[in-house]
Formats: sequence, C-alpha cells, structure tokens
Amino acid sequence: MTPLLLLLSFLSGIVITASAQCPDYDAYSMQTHEPFSEGKYQLSYQRPTPECRKFNLSEVEDSIQEMKELVKDPDLFRLFENAFPNTLDTTVTWKGVSANDSAEELTFITTGDIVAMWLRDSANQMRSYKSLLKASDSADSLASLFRGTINLQARYILRNPYCNAFQAPTESGLPPESNGYAETDQVKPPFNTSFVFECKYELDSISAFLQLSSDYYDKTQDADFFGKFQWVNAVKTILDTAEGLLVGTYADDGSVNESPYTFQRQSTAATETLANSGAGNPVKGGTGLVRSAFRPSDDATIYQLFIPANMQFSSYLGKCAKIMEAHDTELAQRMSDFASSVRDGIETHGKIQHAILGEIYAYEVDGFGSSNSMDDANVPSLLSAPILDYLDASDETYQNTRKFVLSTWNPYYMHGPVLNGTGGPHVGPGKAWPMSIITSLLTSDDDGEIVSGLQMLVSSTDGLGLIHESVDTFNASEWTREWFSWANGLFGEMLLELRDRKPHLLATSFQ
Repeated sequence: MTPLLLLLSFLSGIVITASAQCPDYDAYSMQTHEPFSEGKYQLSYQRPTPECRKFNLSEVEDSIQEMKELVKDPDLFRLFENAFPNTLDTTVTWKGVSANDSAEELTFITTGDIVAMWLRDSANQMRSYKSLLKASDSADSLASLFRGTINLQARYILRNPYCNAFQAPTESGLPPESNGYAETDQVKPPFNTSFVFECKYELDSISAFLQLSSDYYDKTQDADFFGKFQWVNAVKTILDTAEGLLVGTYADDGSVNESPYTFQRQSTAATETLANSGAGNPVKGGTGLVRSAFRPSDDATIYQLFIPANMQFSSYLGKCAKIMEAHDTELAQRMSDFASSVRDGIETHGKIQHAILGEIYAYEVDGFGSSNSMDDANVPSLLSAPILDYLDASDETYQNTRKFVLSTWNPYYMHGPVLNGTGGPHVGPGKAWPMSIITSLLTSDDDGEIVSGLQMLVSSTDGLGLIHESVDTFNASEWTREWFSWANGLFGEMLLELRDRKPHLLATSFQ
C-alpha cells in the first residue's frame, strides 16, 4: 500500500471512530428532540450536535442566523433550521483526495437513509448551497465540496455511464453497501457491485453531472478546474452515451436495432423492470430525443423519450459547452449542436393538445404518436422546467402544462385535507411528495399559492421537522423516508429564494 493510501486509511479510521460515538441519524431523525419550536406544531430540533456534523460551513451557519431574523413564524424557521444544513450535517460521508493525484479532491455524498451516491441526488444536494458558493482554493470551502463531487461523479461516469448510484470510493476505506436487487439484476453492459450500487439508466443522471458543473462554473468562473482532471473525458463519455441512445427500436429496413442498454429485474412491480427483454417499449428514431430507460424516481419509463430529462440535458449541455470552449473548441461545438437538436426534438415531438388546457408538454412520448400525460414529483419534472433553465415560467405552453400538473387532470396529482401535490408510482396513489410543493413555489409568482404551500409544508412533518419523501394526503402520520436530504435541501433553497424574491412572505404566520 502506498504512503498516501496508508494516510487515507488512517484518516478514514478517525472518521469512522468519531462517527461511532454519534447517534445513527436514521434512527435519530425518527425521534423528537428538544428544544421544540414555540409554534403550535412544536417541531423537533433535528440537527446533530456540532461535533457530530459531517461538514461545518460558516456561510451556512450565518445564513441560518440571518433567516432567524427574517422568518417570523417559529415553526417555519425550525423547518428551515433543520432542513437547509441537512446535507452538510449528515450526508457528506467522506471527503478526501484521489489515490492517484493528491490534487484531485473527492466528495462522497449519500442520499440520507441509503449509503450510496446517486448522481442526481448529490448534484441537487449541492445545488441547495449554490447561492452561497464562491471561488476558493481552501479544502474546507464549499467550492472544494463542489469540486470533489464533480470529480467523483466524473470517475463514476467514465466507468459506468449507464448507472445511477454508486459505492464509496476505495480511498474512503468504506465498505461497499449491499443491494440485494443489484446482485441479480440482468444488465447490459454489465457492472461490478463493488463499484456500482444500482445500474438503472436515467438520462437525468448524466444530465445532473452537467447541471452540477454548470452550477460550479456559474458562481466561481473557475474554467481552469475543468481541464485538470477527468471532466473533459467524462463529457465525451456522456456525449457518446447519449448519441448512442438516439437510435430507434427499428432500422429503416425493419430489422430490430440492438439496444446499447438493457435491464431486467425480478420484481412484482412493473416499474422496476423493462419490457421486451429489457429494452423497453419501442421508440421511433430520428426525433432528436435521447432515450431514458428510467425516470428520476427510479421508476421505469413507459415511453423512453422522457421529456423532462431531455429538457435538463439540452439546457445544461448547452451551458457546459461554454465551459468546454476553454479546453476543446471542437468538442464545445459538438455539445452546442447536440443541445440545440435535442431542444428542437422537444419542441417538435414533445408537445400535445389537451382538450381543455390547450398545448402542453407531454411527460413521455415514443415518436410514433403515443404520449403519456402526467407529471411526477421528482425533478426533472415538467413542473420544474423553469428551474432547469429550459424556459421562462411565463412561457404559455409551460403555464398550460403547469395548470395541468397541479390539477386532477394529472393522474398523479394527490389532494386531501393534509396537503396537495404530485406524487408518482414510486410510492403510489394517495401519497403527495412535499418536493412537488416546493417545486411549485419555486415556479410561482402568486403570493396566495406560495403561502398556501408553505402552510402545507410546515404542518405535514408529523412533528419531526424534516421534509419527507411523501406524505399521505389524509394522514400526516403516514409518510415515507425519514431522512431524505435532497428534499430537505430543496426546501432550504426555496426559502432562501423567497428571501430574495418575495421577502415580505417570510413574515407570514402559520399559527
């Protein structure tokens, strides 16, 4: 073992030893802890003690103190106080450097209750702190966390570009987590479970890497970083992967094209596997749209031309082309052209006519004329299109789509006395995801809608003071996932955005 690996193993041992003295946050987050908030909901305090927090950042602590003065409702503030720092407090599971290059920072960010790193989740968990991001060379900085996450995601993508969730890097000394499904999944191309936690191909996963890269560059203008390690090669891999998934099911002569990716899982849930020997339902080639076998909920697509992920891919591929200009102008042009062609495909094939609402975006299409009219809570979603920087929220087709999504025309719009919002097949009917309510507030200019949404969020945590994955619309005590860092971070991001856009709403009482 090299001296560097010995040092890394030693440091990892220190982290593990320290963690052993701290409570298991999975159990901790299911219990209430004093002091409770002073409002009628008496929300639990859910932050670990300072010595048990995974990563401390003064900018986050300063933001919490600033919001304490601005957010007048004690329950709403408690929810922010718990939720906004949740990723830093609990899921920055390891931070270090590459065994091959001590200058290459690595950050392993878990989802919360699952000890694995999803490309999508980790990119969005970091996005929660984008408003605080600034250029810095310090290893203790937020910029370092971003760089480490980008570098580790690049490593994952280079080796397994079709996979969505990964094990801790070997440098961490953390053992691979067991995923019973992955042991028996039949996937092409194959993968190693010591490196990959799950291998569901989702276009939004590789798009999330582009989003994360764009977020870092947008706030730091640090173009040099992207030329130092594996970022350029990772982007090339993404382009090759996505271009291979432009192909339709059938060739011009009627023969069946070989799918570059197939997935089969033994499961009683239809959303956990793909039809047609793992290739999925047929799609038509030549649309300009990139196929996606699974959605951001990790559920199988019905039609693989999944519009929200194509929106995300087009948006951030185009933005990352500007970063690439400093490193490879030919590749930058290839990226820009590809982003434009995907956008053309969305605008040509991704719109349908609703009998009541007019022109809206479909959730999924197959290119043959079939479409799926729905929306799911997970981002990217149709509702989140402005957040993805694909379009402006004032866009007429988007506004029609938004009305559809937030109505009973959407088969996965859940409503009841507890909260109203979109859900999805991942947990089934009757369970609204708070994430969808947060997304609706980020895309709304209506004070009444925003206040109503905040009321639903603050009153539906079952007293625990954290954002859950889903909540029964008739019973706030029935919920899923006690520790879901992405949703917590999104809530914090939303409240900070309201501070800048509609600060007067932070004085609202929910008592």
